[in-house]
Amino acid sequence: MKDRRRQQITSVIDRAVRDVLTRGVNDPRVRGIITVTSVEISPDLETARVGITVMPEEHENLTLHGLGSATKRIRKDVMDRVRLREMPKLEFYADRAIKDQAEVLRAIARATAELDETGGEDAPPEEERGTP
Repeated sequence: MKDRRRQQITSVIDRAVRDVLTRGVNDPRVRGIITVTSVEISPDLETARVGITVMPEEHENLTLHGLGSATKRIRKDVMDRVRLREMPKLEFYADRAIKDQAEVLRAIARATAELDETGGEDAPPEEERGTP
């Protein structure tokens, strides 16, 4: 039961944080496109860790500092949207998973392009690759 309740709270807070950040934060350090990638609620429901990505990437550090300073205001705005007896404290962090995945995809694309340019000279013969 507690797990289900925590999932419901996570979902509600996720939507509310997205809505608050979409409307904007009144801090000049918060710039770029902010995407909420995840919300994780601690088992004791005291803390909600909010993963974000910021584009362009050069705004990430400054934006995280701005969000850290605006956390109390963001939390209040979230509380206005959700009805919870106890509102978890919000902690924002940079979620690098999407950027890491993008880098892997870029590396694969570069390797594929290099193979296409060299005509696959370094590639094993088709019968060794399992191609009929």
